[in-house]
Amino acid sequence: MKRLASLDQQVFEWIAKHTSTYEKKALMSFFKGVSKTGDGHLYFILAAILYYLDKEHGVLFFYTALLAYSFEVPMYLALKHVFKRTRPCDLLLNFKSIVIPSDKFSLPSGHTAAAFLMATIIAHFYPTVGAVAYIWASFVGISRIVLRVHFPLDVIIGMALGVSVANTSINILG
Repeated sequence: MKRLASLDQQVFEWIAKHTSTYEKKALMSFFKGVSKTGDGHLYFILAAILYYLDKEHGVLFFYTALLAYSFEVPMYLALKHVFKRTRPCDLLLNFKSIVIPSDKFSLPSGHTAAAFLMATIIAHFYPTVGAVAYIWASFVGISRIVLRVHFPLDVIIGMALGVSVANTSINILG
């Protein structure tokens, strides 16, 4: 585990060093904006719009997302408190966060979990836009590293959590 944590930290430091010159430029603004889309507000709005506008899939999409988030949120919170991993911006004094973290602990990335959960459900019900949804979710995950609030492994575990919970919910509701 120490070796994995060390590698994870080295990858984080490499990313942080190679993006630090862009802190006040368009790239950092882009990642802040992408990260903001993962805050959660848009998920409910999208599900509500589809609920009312798409008679074929919208209702099932809404209930699948609702079920998935009712599993994901408690699992995310439990994992945070089990691992209690220090955020990179608190552990590595050379790398201050670009945004204010939403909570104290780092593992898993909740933004990434939620984004991949939504992308997986979107890809299931609307396969023609599935690739776009996964690209967006990937950028949400990357943004959390670039903004210095998560290590890469936090993002990978968040992705696995979101995809697995979404697939479980899809299978439960058929």
